[in-house]
Formats: sequence, structure tokens, C-alpha cells
Amino acid sequence: MIAVDPDVIPLGSTVEIRLADGSTFEATAQDVGGAINGAEIDVLMADVNDAMEFGRQAVEVRVTSPR
Repeated sequence: MIAVDPDVIPLGSTVEIRLADGSTFEATAQDVGGAINGAEIDVLMADVNDAMEFGRQAVEVRVTSPR
């Protein structure tokens, strides 16, 4: 699940996220983060440790299934 700016990525859309290391995963835009503006996303992680390890990254996002 990701938080998005709904003016950029419609809620309910499925997106493919490609990380800098080339790995990819799919997520669904299900939330609008209060600080998410424009071309930003916020990825929900399982716990704080996973979030800290993932950190802040520049990624490529491709909408695969718009709502």
C-alpha cells in the first residue's frame, strides 16, 4: 500500500515501483499522506525497522492499472 497525491496517481491505482537496485514490486494507491505533494509516494512498511532500513529513495513509478 502507498500514499499518493491523488492529482498525480488516482486512488485505487496499481503501480509498479522500481528501486535503484533494479528490483520491483507492486503496490496499490490507498491513502493520501498529508505531506505527499506532486511526484512523491509513501510506502507502508511492516514495522519501524523495515522503514528505517528502506529509508528515503529515488524510485521509478509506473501506473499499471489506473482506477
